[in-house]
Amino acid sequence: MRKVGSLLLAFAACVADAAPQQYHLGADTEVLSKSTEDAPILPEQLHGRFLHITDVHPDPFYKFHSSAEEEAACHRGTGSAGFLGAETTDCDSPISLVNETFKWIDANLKDSIDFIIWTGDSARHDNDEKIPRSEKQVIGLNELLVSKFIEVFGKEDHINDTDPTNDFTIPIIPTFGNNDVLPHNILTKGPNRWTKKYASIWNKFVPEEQRHGFERGGWFYVEVIPNKLAVFSLNTLYFFNANTAVDGCSDHSEPGYEQMEWLRIQLQFIRDRGMKAIMMGHVPPSRTRSKRSWDETCWQKYTLWMQQYRDVVVGSMYGHMNIDHFLLQDSKDIDLKVVGGLVDDAGLSVTFDDELTVQSSADYLTELRAQWSELPDPPSSESIWTARENIFDADKESAYNNRKGGKNKEDREKKKYLRKIGGRWGERYSAALVSPSVIPKYLPTLRVIYYNITGLEHDSALHSSLSAARDAPVAELEGLVQHEKLDNIVTSHTEAAGSTRKKHRAKPKNKKKHKKVKKPRSVIPAPPSKSSPPGPAYSPQTFTWLGFTQYYANLTQINHDYNTDVSTYTKDEACLKENFSHGGKNYGKDPHNKQERMRSNPFQFEVEYDTRNDSIYKLKDLTMRSWLDVARRIADYKPEKEDQMEVEQEDVDDDEEKNDGELEEESNIDEILDVGQKKHKGRRKKHRKHRKRKAINKVWFTFVKRAFVGTLDDAVLHDEFGQEEDLSNETRG
Repeated sequence: MRKVGSLLLAFAACVADAAPQQYHLGADTEVLSKSTEDAPILPEQLHGRFLHITDVHPDPFYKFHSSAEEEAACHRGTGSAGFLGAETTDCDSPISLVNETFKWIDANLKDSIDFIIWTGDSARHDNDEKIPRSEKQVIGLNELLVSKFIEVFGKEDHINDTDPTNDFTIPIIPTFGNNDVLPHNILTKGPNRWTKKYASIWNKFVPEEQRHGFERGGWFYVEVIPNKLAVFSLNTLYFFNANTAVDGCSDHSEPGYEQMEWLRIQLQFIRDRGMKAIMMGHVPPSRTRSKRSWDETCWQKYTLWMQQYRDVVVGSMYGHMNIDHFLLQDSKDIDLKVVGGLVDDAGLSVTFDDELTVQSSADYLTELRAQWSELPDPPSSESIWTARENIFDADKESAYNNRKGGKNKEDREKKKYLRKIGGRWGERYSAALVSPSVIPKYLPTLRVIYYNITGLEHDSALHSSLSAARDAPVAELEGLVQHEKLDNIVTSHTEAAGSTRKKHRAKPKNKKKHKKVKKPRSVIPAPPSKSSPPGPAYSPQTFTWLGFTQYYANLTQINHDYNTDVSTYTKDEACLKENFSHGGKNYGKDPHNKQERMRSNPFQFEVEYDTRNDSIYKLKDLTMRSWLDVARRIADYKPEKEDQMEVEQEDVDDDEEKNDGELEEESNIDEILDVGQKKHKGRRKKHRKHRKRKAINKVWFTFVKRAFVGTLDDAVLHDEFGQEEDLSNETRG
């Protein structure tokens, strides 16, 4: 530990004048110093925006210009690890990046957001055998993150009052990440030392009435807009396949089962109060043909709960995977026998790798695309409601249906399509958004989500009303839920859950031969009332998500500018000189060159894309029909002309094909999109022609480019995610 202490002191000496205040973890890894700046209390009104921050992974052992190789982990050696992080590596976040991120939030977002969703992984990875993690260290790093939220959003005049949840200007809702416990991924049934410890660390975030339940399993909810909108913090470690200390959600003794029952009862309580809810967690419910992140019994229940409470749930947000993407849960995949524990789970083959590599992420995204290729295709022409409209014109429908001659083929195709997607709002599906991380696995990111506040303009999201959030008494709520037994559900027609009815009744003579049916272990929630309108996730209304802005920090440029900023190192020229040594990105440059030193680009997050004005995704909002449309377009192997990338490239003969492993030089994305279709002149050739793998669907290409926060070269993206286009039948002339 003396070595760790000296390392931190050396780090502090070099950067004390180079960055905002650092929080140093000493030998016992406790936070030694915390300062809380005065923060003005927000006006009591809503802005229609909230922040999602995930996977910060602060690392107090990060060493500037150390090696980013796996065995060094940016802790030792010499290399190109930047002052604010080693982008596109497996190194964790330096404390300087944490400080700068919160400084940017303070300057740019603090006064314009209503609440914060913080989806975990607030400790460093256990990626260095020479510096193993300890319990005190994991706790200390989480306390560090809490202190940063206090710095930006704390209310000085309430910091020591009797209600700790009244200490912030806006609600902040945390959740467990798989690296927030020790050993990572493993969390036993509560109450345990971790749930008790986080009940203390997060006492400013968890409503007092729910702390007992939190200690039991780490789940809770906060009414971010009292009596109107709640955010549910799910402890996904109890759903996580990699958590070998638990076993799914079907057995009464499992914490996953208990959490699902709690969620069912609370969502019913929210419905009965006329409120809406947002789901949040760390590990997303990712599920493809070959891989899954959740235990199948938990995924089945979650998907069923989302289906049955689709009038209540506004949306879902997760982190963990570091790549920017979204998920669709299909209620047709629900197997009620699995939900009820009557049979084992469906047995999907492989759990996700603990940390996704570019290659494993590529395989995963490709499988998602294959899944989406099976989504129902809309009719080629929809006169009443196009595939990209969320506004249903009842007058047009009435006139259309009353035309003389009855309904034509177009009418029948439209109605068939709407039946396939669960009606005109697409209620067969639910969606989950997965945000990329602050840790520069690719580049640091933040996400701001916009939501509809029509009719709420004068409401408040302040914590002062949190005492109104009461955990629904189980005994009281059990009477509110329709206890429709699973065996009755299975034998009845439940289209939303994908069950089917047998065509023939069993013959009476076989009656005595029936085996004893296993008693179901779950209660199926009641669906929305037939008279209730679709929820905010399906039709535009108050609380509907309108879009989001994805921010990123260009560390490659920022690290360079920190290296050459005279103001950063005026009091320590030795550090400035060292900054240009060790073979880093700035190696060989003269740090004393005045022109070079005068360059300065302060740390900032920039807009990567905004769904509200995105010409590629064309999302009118974040309702289900919008997600279905973009998913279908991503998966289209023969996209419409407007979604095609017309790439000019050299034709290759079979007998002249380049050697394996030789990469063809690619243009950047802007150049590719600007290339027009050109005619090739020349003699007709007899040889069979084909092109190397190329992405011709620009929506798919953009999706995977954004997944990796724009850090992968176009050549790599084309090679990993492109597709063959056979030209053997084409005639050149």
